[in-house]
Amino acid sequence: MARLRLAVGSGLFLVVAPGLVTVAVPWWLTGWHQHAWFWLWRVAGAVLIAAGVPVLLHAYWRFVSEGVGTPAPVAPPERLVVGGIYRYVRNAMYLAVIATIVGEALVLGRPILLLEAALFVVAVVAFVRLYEEPTLRRRFGAEYEEYCRAVPGWWPRLRG
Repeated sequence: MARLRLAVGSGLFLVVAPGLVTVAVPWWLTGWHQHAWFWLWRVAGAVLIAAGVPVLLHAYWRFVSEGVGTPAPVAPPERLVVGGIYRYVRNAMYLAVIATIVGEALVLGRPILLLEAALFVVAVVAFVRLYEEPTLRRRFGAEYEEYCRAVPGWWPRLRG
């Protein structure tokens, strides 16, 4: 029952946080209207979205299944999440959101979404550096330090 509650909480947070920046804001900025755009950019955008969305969903599930918590700061995981996609990169969830927004920009031919992606990057990097990393260091100590040494934060490694 506890995992079901965590899954529901993670699902709600997924709708609110990534849903806001990958659905609500792009819709507000573009109305989902496409501009004429080179077809290859659209294909590249579709590939980014097709890669970003499953990674995002996988990342959320890891918090429930492995971390016994949610990605939301109000219900953090009990255990450090280091499995699945997190064996390759520490900030998988943020990278998935960035890929999705950039993909939307390319599919729609709307450079304003690239600006949104850039602003998201600035906000997320600040959040990670100022809140998330210090909080994880306090909470998980040496285990988190070892994880940081082994797994890159922003550029995925090829082997887990």
